[in-house]
Amino acid sequence: MTSGARKVARVVLLDPDDRVLLLHGHEPDDPADTWWFTPGGGLEGDENREQAARRELAEETGITDIELGPLLWTRICSFPFDGRRWDQDEWYYLARTQQTATAPQGLTDLELRSVAGLRWWTSAELLATRETVYPTRLAELLRTLLDEGPPRDPLVLAPEIV
Repeated sequence: MTSGARKVARVVLLDPDDRVLLLHGHEPDDPADTWWFTPGGGLEGDENREQAARRELAEETGITDIELGPLLWTRICSFPFDGRRWDQDEWYYLARTQQTATAPQGLTDLELRSVAGLRWWTSAELLATRETVYPTRLAELLRTLLDEGPPRDPLVLAPEIV
């Protein structure tokens, strides 16, 4: 599945209080079908994953003043969205910022129809929420990250097929 999978860069963005920024997505034709997810998206042209991570973060959140850190996790995922199946090879980068005000400025048409907003989450809020969050283990992954720091080598998360 990896060969044809869309290459994606995602950002685990932490503010000075160690809150993580997540976007609130929903199925374009069913606003009640919602979930939270990290900023990021597919590579464009010949950009590398770090460049894609910075560009996507700027487009989706308006935040450009970041310190892009190490690669934390990788995962393969597959999910139905907007009438088709998406197979993705996702790399999650750690980033830190002092800039907590958000101003999405480059949302695609699909994102405009499927992103309802964004918010900063504390680790405790993530652990307590009953809402759907992707990757599904984000709460515990974030807790470990805050307690122990980034892994020496990127963790390979279990594939997530929805």
